[in-house]
Amino acid sequence: MIDFESLFASIPSPYMVLDARFNYVAANRAYSDVVKLAPERLIGNNLFELFPNDGEEGQRLRRSLQSVLDTGKSNTIAFIPYAIPRPEAEGGGTETRYWTAVHTPLRGPDGGTAFVLQNTVDVTELVHSRAGADGGSLDMLQRAREAERAYRDTLAESEEFRRLFAQAPGMIAVFEGADHLLAFANDAYKAFAGDRPLKGRAVREIFPDLFPEGEDVVEWLDIVFRSGKPKAGEGIRVVIGGGKEPAREVFIDLRCQPIFDSVGTVTGVFVQGTDRTDQYLAMHRLQLLLDELNHRVKNTLSTVQSIARRSFRDADSAGLAAFEARIKALSAVHDILSDRHWEEIGLETLLRQEIAAFGENRVAVAGPAIGLTPRAAIALSMVFHELASNAVKYGVLAMEEGSLSVGWSVDPDDGDRLRFEWREDGNGSAPADWSRGFGMRTLRRIIEGELDGTLALDLAATGFICRFDIALDEVGKVAG
Repeated sequence: MIDFESLFASIPSPYMVLDARFNYVAANRAYSDVVKLAPERLIGNNLFELFPNDGEEGQRLRRSLQSVLDTGKSNTIAFIPYAIPRPEAEGGGTETRYWTAVHTPLRGPDGGTAFVLQNTVDVTELVHSRAGADGGSLDMLQRAREAERAYRDTLAESEEFRRLFAQAPGMIAVFEGADHLLAFANDAYKAFAGDRPLKGRAVREIFPDLFPEGEDVVEWLDIVFRSGKPKAGEGIRVVIGGGKEPAREVFIDLRCQPIFDSVGTVTGVFVQGTDRTDQYLAMHRLQLLLDELNHRVKNTLSTVQSIARRSFRDADSAGLAAFEARIKALSAVHDILSDRHWEEIGLETLLRQEIAAFGENRVAVAGPAIGLTPRAAIALSMVFHELASNAVKYGVLAMEEGSLSVGWSVDPDDGDRLRFEWREDGNGSAPADWSRGFGMRTLRRIIEGELDGTLALDLAATGFICRFDIALDEVGKVAG
């Protein structure tokens, strides 16, 4: 049977073993000879107390040993000058020697790294013997040291990028190969995946319970890997879970980007995603509330209309018709706003809804695109209704001849005011008969009261003119 303790002691290459605090727990004769300290001086003592070095080289040695303890992976120092004590018999003091060191992890009973094995090669004589001749060996070792430093810097930069990616708020993952094996996942992606095993697994293994609605997310990875072209989408609905795990509905914004090697071959897919579930569920709840509100408002308008019919049963039928027309105008603009989820509506869209029945050959409309707020849209829809109703009853649209021109503009030199003109040509009757009625009062109440504007009515030689101006920020904004 092999006596491994005797074997370790007699190996000609220098070896020593450190614990997690960098204390010596073993050293063979070759190591003792090269550092010029007896084994009993080494065992139980700290490496950096026996061989102190607070400079760059001492820090390099400490980092290398610590990385083995932290990662469980070997680490090599290709070339390091390090001073060691010189025995009194040789003059005392210290001397700088040149080393190559390989650090290897040794596992403890729990499987973790408990010790570090160092194989040390003293290359001092090689450096000195060749440096006097042509400097070639020293130069070679110096280049090895520079290469090691460059490699270490590259690793540090890579680790910094990995740390930044890991802390990114959005989900980030890197999948390698045609099977889409997970090579990297940041904290946000891990939180999204839950307790599922990730590293080195294919995406189908990570999410075997993935049920796409519409687009197949895994198929996206296949497409990007085969084509080398990115693919992106917003609000993708996916259902995860089922069986033992409760199914959950999620909405994600997703972008898949191909990863190329140095010759342009796709080697993997970079995935960036944002979990938008909370926002989409909130939007869904809001839409349900809006739909319910719209339904109730339409029912209310219908109820008001029914009450009016019963109330005006014995009254003037013309008054009932005018009232019902106003209710229908309110209902029409309400329908448009509902379809647009109560977002802005174009002024021209609102206007054309009221005058569409009169024919384009008699009506001209011109003005910049103006986006109206829902409040302003409801108010101006009543203004346009009253003007159109008056034109049909008393104005140019009550005649076979005549035309209507409607225009508006925004004056930036006067505080961005919206200036509007309704001009009828072909009718010479004065508006006196209707200016004292309900329609006139409605115009003034809305323009001057609700919208804080100015209103002017005029009778030109050939017809009726209505002008009003309102501060643009009262009603909306110039679109585009």
